[in-house]
Amino acid sequence: MNKKQFTSNLLLVLVALIWGTAFVFQAMGGDSMSAYAFNALRSLAAGIALLPVIAISAAKRGTGSEERPKTDAKSRRTLIIGGVIVGTVLAVASALQQLGINDTTVGKAGFITALYIVFVPICGIFQKRKLHFTIWISVLLGVIGLYFLCMKGGFSLQKGDALVLLCAFGYTAHILVIDHFSPKVDGVKMSCIQFFVCSALSAVFMLIDGDIPSWQDIADAIIPILYTGVMSSGVGYTLQIIAQKNTAPAVASLLMSLESVFAALAGWVILKETFTGREFAGCAIMFGAIVLAQLPDLIAAAKAKKANGKKA
Repeated sequence: MNKKQFTSNLLLVLVALIWGTAFVFQAMGGDSMSAYAFNALRSLAAGIALLPVIAISAAKRGTGSEERPKTDAKSRRTLIIGGVIVGTVLAVASALQQLGINDTTVGKAGFITALYIVFVPICGIFQKRKLHFTIWISVLLGVIGLYFLCMKGGFSLQKGDALVLLCAFGYTAHILVIDHFSPKVDGVKMSCIQFFVCSALSAVFMLIDGDIPSWQDIADAIIPILYTGVMSSGVGYTLQIIAQKNTAPAVASLLMSLESVFAALAGWVILKETFTGREFAGCAIMFGAIVLAQLPDLIAAAKAKKANGKKA
């Protein structure tokens, strides 16, 4: 594992931490308005928050070299297409999740959503990606850990569960399209575009649904909107795009699935929710899965270092 991969993996763990703690604020915001309205406002806040970041970055780079105009048109087209596709996928996935949570338990929704850790490597097979056997063991351990952490009682698939299952496929697609576009474009700019696209699509469905929040509703939910918008969406999804440039989708999905662990911990610390021995065991298994997923890269790095030492 080289320095870039290690840094990217740490960023993805940070993303999981941000997303996990955001569940507390999402629950608060959902009490004030519909899922479409909340998604529209948080995504709008995220897009606006990234505009000064882009402006500062452009100012630092300056006007650039004379060769830039030759590639700008193609790069701009790829950036716009990527942002629109990624934003559309995000809008669909996040809407399915919010709608599904209304008809199922939070624990079941968390478990089903995190099944993208299984779907991502499976989709990788169709992309002719070769995965080390430890990744598959990690996926299995991840599912077991998530079950211990999130599931209580029996398991049955109801309407809400089905919607959240579709949401898991949506987040799988989100990871894969980011993996396709992120190496080719500016990650912050693409993230900004995706949020404005997600906000616009969510607003359209909000208008169709007819559940438009009042100014008082927005005022009541302003902290959840700003936290989930600026931190969870603006910072989290942007770091995801940047980090995935140097991390395989299967490993990225495993690292980001730690959001379930952090969500449980946030509920325990902030909301004073109970945390059972079974849930602690689920956290431990999840962390074990993450460590195991890193072994192939660590072994390869050790072999390369040893080989370089012999040459010297």
